[in-house]
Amino acid sequence: MFIAAAIAIMFTFTLAVARALRGPTVFDRLLAANSIGTSAILLLAVVGFITGRPEFLDVGITYCLLNLIGTLAVLKFFRYGDLGHSGEEADH
Repeated sequence: MFIAAAIAIMFTFTLAVARALRGPTVFDRLLAANSIGTSAILLLAVVGFITGRPEFLDVGITYCLLNLIGTLAVLKFFRYGDLGHSGEEADH
């Protein structure tokens, strides 16, 4: 049962990689990269359960946080043009 889940996750991983390569816009590619990260986290959880190693969940949670921070950084860069922008509008 869990082997079938791992195969299905690998299939969605492959589809997300194809979308990341073919994405017409940057936002499609960003969404695909986020989906790749989510698929990797799910695959880590399933493999950890299959092998009986619960520490894979810790690695998955860490990767989840890195995925979130990376996505927010890329979105901030495309909105403001740099990562050092405070987010407040300048009073000119």
